[in-house]
Amino acid sequence: MLKIYSLLFLVMLMWGLNVSALKVLVEAIDPMLLTSFRIMTAGIAVLIISYFMGIFRLPLKHEWLVIIYIAVFNVILHHSFIAVGLNMTTGVNASLILGMMPLVTVMMALFILRERVSWIRASGFVLGFIGIVVTTLAGASGLAGISLGDFIIFLGVVVQGFSFVLISKLKPTFDPRLATGYMLVFGSIFIFILSQIFGSNVQEITNLVDWHLGFVFLFSAILASAFGHMTYNFAIKKVGPAESAIFINLNTLFAITGAAFFLNEVIMINHIIGFLLILSGVFVGTGALEYLLRKQKR
Repeated sequence: MLKIYSLLFLVMLMWGLNVSALKVLVEAIDPMLLTSFRIMTAGIAVLIISYFMGIFRLPLKHEWLVIIYIAVFNVILHHSFIAVGLNMTTGVNASLILGMMPLVTVMMALFILRERVSWIRASGFVLGFIGIVVTTLAGASGLAGISLGDFIIFLGVVVQGFSFVLISKLKPTFDPRLATGYMLVFGSIFIFILSQIFGSNVQEITNLVDWHLGFVFLFSAILASAFGHMTYNFAIKKVGPAESAIFINLNTLFAITGAAFFLNEVIMINHIIGFLLILSGVFVGTGALEYLLRKQKR
């Protein structure tokens, strides 16, 4: 079990630092164009890893429909919103809003799958959303300080939360790690087409020849996206959704720390309060608190 926890810790570290990596990349390359190349690289890497793991095979006809359906929300919309939103807000704000992912996922499951919710978990939802409000109001501008980028990042959280509900309902008949590879490749092609419709200059991708940007790109695509998602899909089966939610809090912590260290962004008192509220909201709202209380009684 210690090995699984160590892997989860490593994945959260990479995902947290990936927010700063993407912030650097979208300032040098068009967000949509960058996302298409980054996701394509990650998808190919996942398929190659799947081949050496012995789980690679071509999807059946009905499986392709599942892949495309989920990829629209999990890859195309989610990654597009995150890339565009990061170009319009700070890395710290984005990190904290992304920390709402497990809480939003649970809320969508409750509404869509009609699951019951206790008053303890309901209080977690309230804490989390108060944390979002406090985070986006950071600064002297007050309400005027809420940026369009913050809202777009939140949309990215919502569509991915919905995609997780779809995955839980559709349950692909093949290994989810392999399905992830196909979804990434399909999604990247569609995002690239969108980038050309919106007038992205393909030549901007040559900026990655710069060793600094190239290194950041490979970290984001290969380690954070490909290895990170495959490892997380494996680990979550071993520890369960409740305990994994506790680790997702580390993602937010590493993300805001990375934004302060690599992007020289200032962490204000609003950010600290917002982080604590979101952390508490995720811990309570996802059922992790109830799970630990039941475990202690047993």
